[in-house]
Amino acid sequence: MNAALPLVAVRALEKVYIRGEQAVPVLLGLDLDIPRGDFVSLMGPSGSGKSTLLNLIAGIDQPTGGSIVVDGIDIAHLRDADLAAWRAAHVGFIFQFYNLMPVLNAFENIELPLLLTGLSRRERREHVEIALQMVGLSDRADHFPNELSGGQQQRVAIARALIADPTLIVADEPTGDLDRTTGEEILDLMDQLNTELGKTIVMVTHDPRAAGRARRMVHLEKGVLVSDADWQADLQATMHAAQR
Repeated sequence: MNAALPLVAVRALEKVYIRGEQAVPVLLGLDLDIPRGDFVSLMGPSGSGKSTLLNLIAGIDQPTGGSIVVDGIDIAHLRDADLAAWRAAHVGFIFQFYNLMPVLNAFENIELPLLLTGLSRRERREHVEIALQMVGLSDRADHFPNELSGGQQQRVAIARALIADPTLIVADEPTGDLDRTTGEEILDLMDQLNTELGKTIVMVTHDPRAAGRARRMVHLEKGVLVSDADWQADLQATMHAAQR
């Protein structure tokens, strides 16, 4: 694909949920470009549409109108089966509550996405060992989620998100269930993925400090993009408002 084009190009994006007989609009004609290698934080009050936008970009949900072009593919118009296949091949997910399988150890949780590929067992093992080393958990490969701290579980989740070399990493409140020190460690790791591996990351967060670790801050209110600027300027405004 043309490296000059944005990795993600959102145009006239609309999302309306139907609740009973009532139509609830969530996104209202939103436009957004995310360059390849960017690290974007999505912020806004509850109900602003940021999580909906993240889910649409990740192919978890489909829009009511508009287009979402990711690396040249308009995922807004894919059939469900094609969208699921695209998601498995191109998106790595990091969730607030880790979403690890409790009956699988760290190694097996990380390996899960590779079971959908044609890699041999030996190749899968090599990939998982590299991922474990990258997140600093080589000595925890055989530990189950209930034997790991919250920060360690999130590291396993990050390794799982990386294992298939995704085009895009989406993170939904990745530090929301962690204490501040552990959260900073996870953000350090995400920064490393972005700066050293060139991974494109889109992160939803309520925390201005977490948002400040991204390169850009996109602010939504009532389904409309109200700010898309250098994160430092937006962070100063957010912190000033919080001090009032």
